[in-house]
Amino acid sequence: MKKQSNWRKLLVEPGLSLVDAVKRLDEGAKRILIVVDKRDRLIGTVTDGDIRRALIRQTELTTPISEIMNTNPKSATHAWSRLRLLSFMERTDLLQLPIVDEKNKVVGVTFLYELLKKPRIDNPVCLMAGGFGTRLKPLTDSCPKPMLTVGDKPILEIILERFIEAGFWRFYISTHYMANTIKGYFGNGSDRDVEINYLDEREPLGTGGALSLLPREEINAPLILMNGDLLTNLDFLSLLSHHELSQSKLTMCLREYEQQVPFGVVNTQKGEVKSIVEKPVNRYHVNAGIYVMEPSVIAGLEKNQYVDMPTVVDRLLEQRASIGYYEVSEDWLDIGRLDDFKKAQQFVLESFSEL
Repeated sequence: MKKQSNWRKLLVEPGLSLVDAVKRLDEGAKRILIVVDKRDRLIGTVTDGDIRRALIRQTELTTPISEIMNTNPKSATHAWSRLRLLSFMERTDLLQLPIVDEKNKVVGVTFLYELLKKPRIDNPVCLMAGGFGTRLKPLTDSCPKPMLTVGDKPILEIILERFIEAGFWRFYISTHYMANTIKGYFGNGSDRDVEINYLDEREPLGTGGALSLLPREEINAPLILMNGDLLTNLDFLSLLSHHELSQSKLTMCLREYEQQVPFGVVNTQKGEVKSIVEKPVNRYHVNAGIYVMEPSVIAGLEKNQYVDMPTVVDRLLEQRASIGYYEVSEDWLDIGRLDDFKKAQQFVLESFSEL
């Protein structure tokens, strides 16, 4: 989702006069003002149409805009994808849409004309699709896990469409188990106006080993790596921007995971009870299965040698390379077990209804 870089100039207080609102609209040239309280929480919008109607009614120019603003404005959250924003704005005839967080604080503004610009991102994307999906048996006896249908599409197709929607077009898919099923479905990507190449693992190589099969001369920009059994509406462009700004060798996506102890936890010291905490919740950062890495990370991998990603990370840490992280706050689901596969059906309805 793209947000206007100078959107803060559109924020105004409800006490702003009509005449000053006209000036601000003219200065901003965005045909909208976002009315917020002192904590930047959304309370209304004023468009050029609202101004015209007020002037036709001969409203006094000193009138505060709180009297003419739309007090029930539409808004979206940062989790909305470009396609969802487009669909909503076209359906509601909106040219601009405030973006708010969970506290209704304005965190951006998106514009229809920007959404209609088709981005083209040259960074390569590698999707891991070679696993056996053992925990999803018997579903995977006759179908590779990334090709299991969620809603009305294979998991891997949903992932691919998210990236294409964001503007990515250079794809590599690692394959091993039932590789021909995947290749036969996606082909070379020409029917989607993208480029798809395959990394054929003759034997399981682990995620790092599969990356070693990439044509290194073609990897000339940070690469996004993602497991082929994940569903998320993560903003991939924000992730990429975060990685580039951090100047890290590798960026790991993390999720916050909560684990509640089902009992009262008693803290003791020297034979005495010091405190008791009833059913405490412990929080951890866990690996979300999505990475961004510099070409040099891939160049350092030994070809056709088994290596998993924790080992790749450990080796980079030993070299004192900078490893950053990006916290995934958007919807995310790892389809690793049968229960997860069942959850995915509802997950798609709630988070991917626009696809």
